[in-house]
Amino acid sequence: MKYLSAKQPILLVFFVLLFGQINAQDFPPVPNPPRLVTDFTGTLSADEVASLEQKLVAYNDSTSTQIAIVLMRSTGEYEIADYSQRLAQAWGIGGADNNNGILILAAMEDRNVFIATGYGMEGAVPDALAKRIVTNLILPNFKMEAYYQGLDQATDMIFKLASGEYKAEDVESDGDHGGAIFFILLFIVLFVIIPLIKNRKDNDNHMGGKGGGIDLWTTIMLANMLKGGGGKFGDFSSGKGSFGGGFGGGGGFGGFGGGSFGGGGAGGSW
Repeated sequence: MKYLSAKQPILLVFFVLLFGQINAQDFPPVPNPPRLVTDFTGTLSADEVASLEQKLVAYNDSTSTQIAIVLMRSTGEYEIADYSQRLAQAWGIGGADNNNGILILAAMEDRNVFIATGYGMEGAVPDALAKRIVTNLILPNFKMEAYYQGLDQATDMIFKLASGEYKAEDVESDGDHGGAIFFILLFIVLFVIIPLIKNRKDNDNHMGGKGGGIDLWTTIMLANMLKGGGGKFGDFSSGKGSFGGGFGGGGGFGGFGGGSFGGGGAGGSW
């Protein structure tokens, strides 16, 4: 009995190490050399990976905010939300001081995707907005197998939110925007259509003239309103944002900074 009891701590340590190793193997190690875009599945072409990497590295250089993209086959027994948080925490995405990291994780065989936000990014990209990015940008593209486009548009929108171009409180609500649409249509009717009809009656041969028509400032204002340039009238269905195509320049990615994650984010399936 004494012999068996002496061996029990050794067996316990063995099993702890064994299962700890198995658990660790569920999560890939930090990329070496460091990079922000990691595709374990070969879904993206080399050019697409390079394009996303260049854009995200340049954004990191400009703002210190780290946005990482990971494509893997499956999260196994883990729910993708849990796996995303664990992986982002293990890699330390974002800076240790500001916790300004975001992970976009796609499990291709599971057909699941999740955006995990670090503590410091939860204000700029709250869960409701992360859900909109997933639902309105990533999933429609992924359903058409346009994986690069979905990730490219999603990162563009995160740039807009993080820079304050879109205010979270302006677009976070899922409420009815019918009132805003009504006022836009009313504006068009009162200041465009009616003057245009009146001007045509007065001048059958041209739209301009003293009677009113559409001047340059009205055209610019309408164009900005109708394309959803920002604020409450903006939506997430547009294509590339103002940061599309990268920031230019910038060196290679120097590595993650030890950021922390607390469970923020949202996901979906396609």
